[in-house]
Amino acid sequence: MFKNHPQGLLAASLANMGERFGFYTMMAILTLFLMTKFGLDETTTGVIYSIFYASIYLLALVGGLLADKTRNYKGIILTGLLLMSLGYLIIAIPTSTPVPADKFGILLALTCLGLFVIAFGNGLFKGNLQALVGQMYDDPRYSKMRDSGFQLFYMFINVGAIFAPFIAVGVRNWWVEKNGFIYNADLPALAHQHLGNTISPEGASRLQSLASEGGFTGSDLTAFSSEYLNVFTTGFHYAFAVAIFAMLISLVIYYVNRNKFPDPAHEKRAAAGGVVVEEMDIKEVKQRLYALFAVFAVVIFFWFSFHQNGLTLTYFAKDYTDLSQIKINLGFATLQGAEIFQAINPFFVVFLTPIIVGFFGWQRARGKEPSTPRKIAIGMGIAALAYAVMAIGSMGLPLKGEVDALGGLPDAARVTPWLLIGTYFILTVAELFISPLGISFVSKVAPPRYQGIMQGAWLGATAVGNSLLFIGAVFYTSFSMTATWMVFVTACLISMFTMLAMIKWLERVAK
Repeated sequence: MFKNHPQGLLAASLANMGERFGFYTMMAILTLFLMTKFGLDETTTGVIYSIFYASIYLLALVGGLLADKTRNYKGIILTGLLLMSLGYLIIAIPTSTPVPADKFGILLALTCLGLFVIAFGNGLFKGNLQALVGQMYDDPRYSKMRDSGFQLFYMFINVGAIFAPFIAVGVRNWWVEKNGFIYNADLPALAHQHLGNTISPEGASRLQSLASEGGFTGSDLTAFSSEYLNVFTTGFHYAFAVAIFAMLISLVIYYVNRNKFPDPAHEKRAAAGGVVVEEMDIKEVKQRLYALFAVFAVVIFFWFSFHQNGLTLTYFAKDYTDLSQIKINLGFATLQGAEIFQAINPFFVVFLTPIIVGFFGWQRARGKEPSTPRKIAIGMGIAALAYAVMAIGSMGLPLKGEVDALGGLPDAARVTPWLLIGTYFILTVAELFISPLGISFVSKVAPPRYQGIMQGAWLGATAVGNSLLFIGAVFYTSFSMTATWMVFVTACLISMFTMLAMIKWLERVAK
């Protein structure tokens, strides 16, 4: 698989795999944790999620700038790994739930602080590791394998992401079951409604029924609600602790293999000692930067749509999908929950990457491989198709407000899990046409002196898209499901047609 690729690719891929395992352990449960821990609604949770997700990628600009100025990519990457470990530790420490009113602001601020530390560490790590991988392919021996190299790198990222949601859900549900309760996706919201005196008569009846199914024989639903929420969120905290161990593994892999990576700092010292470093013509630098910024502007719409997989698509799994059809008994815990769907996308990434890499290799051998910008445009059209499937499959579903008034839909009124599975499959194909190839395009086109900052700018474009994620949550709670998904169909189509309009210019610059 790694034949004809630089030696450091495998080490970089493994280091990133460990980091991504920790990251997606957290991301699989983050939105539901915020709602369960603090009793936040979907829109408020969506705003926090959007800000955090945007910060992760926006701070990559800071990481890239620091790396380009100092040329100390390796040291900054190492610092990022350490900061992320600290951030996971902050949010892993259990605190009381339901959160007392006098501590609500402090504990929410502490959680946000932990998320910021994770985001800053990720900003130092992610873009700069991508820049190091790109520098490996600046060697003429490997330059033709750049696209496939980044696709393999991206595949290993998702190996870690496959198992992360299962671990997160397994740890949470293990703790819930260990304390004599059962998992039910509707119970946390009903418990908060009961404690806040906002529950409807239908919701109160459903709360009593679900509590009885879990073995509760008393009549004090207030005590039950408080205890259930405390156990449920403590399980979340323990799941976050798993991310710390994943980060330490990534840290060891990176540190042991650091000598296999390019060393721009050494090259800078050599240049100062008299080695001639080729400078790019200023006109070419400008052309390359214009092309990159044009692509960055276009992909904002894609990321705004694609990263709904951790927000509105997760809400949809919780509120409208029949989760009883997905239940795995591990003996020590039952794997069941909306978070499990977070494993589907990375599974498809790992499964489909060799197929797509082989397909592009076959086209390359025949001299018919599409250019990288054209592949990206095709991917955006595929993403539009994915949300069109969701729009059709969601026809006739009740509004979110109607679901809340009922205390949740019965299983018989929910949609099959195959709707989400099929959507994730199509979205994954789109992702493989865009994300790894976009990183490859940046590494190829970025002028040498701006490699770190341009990788950061690619992630910065992702940040802008992520900052708009909350719009999906607003539509989700205010409009029909079909109308919500059509917003993302439109965004992806705008991206595709804009990219196609620039295709000749981008191909000329890339050459």
